[in-house]
Amino acid sequence: MENTQFSVTVEKDEQGFENSLSLAKAVYKVLDHKNGEDLAVMRVGDKIDLTDYFVLCTAQSNTHVKALTDEVEYQLEKIEIKADRVEGRGSDNSWMVMDYGRVIVHIFSREMREFYNLDKLYSDTERITVED
Repeated sequence: MENTQFSVTVEKDEQGFENSLSLAKAVYKVLDHKNGEDLAVMRVGDKIDLTDYFVLCTAQSNTHVKALTDEVEYQLEKIEIKADRVEGRGSDNSWMVMDYGRVIVHIFSREMREFYNLDKLYSDTERITVED
């Protein structure tokens, strides 16, 4: 099974809390591994108090939105990181929002990503490069 060969790690600070940038990069890697498209990590903490980073991803279909969401949950739960909330389940799976506190993950269908256009709304924020 492919999941057993892939894993991510998240650095912790001196108090044992997950480093938010490390967590955002780990989410990016999971989404990239499962063929998420148009991935972006945006440092939004200077614009909103709610979180430090957004991770944005476009899925190929509504089924892919759900599969990507499930995979992020699975991989992070393997290292004992659970989402505070996941919104969008039970709907048409066109946009899922995963709240990890200092990192919020948005997984969109192409239509929803274009409609809400968070890329444009937060275009003045720093984009983080994630290395393989």
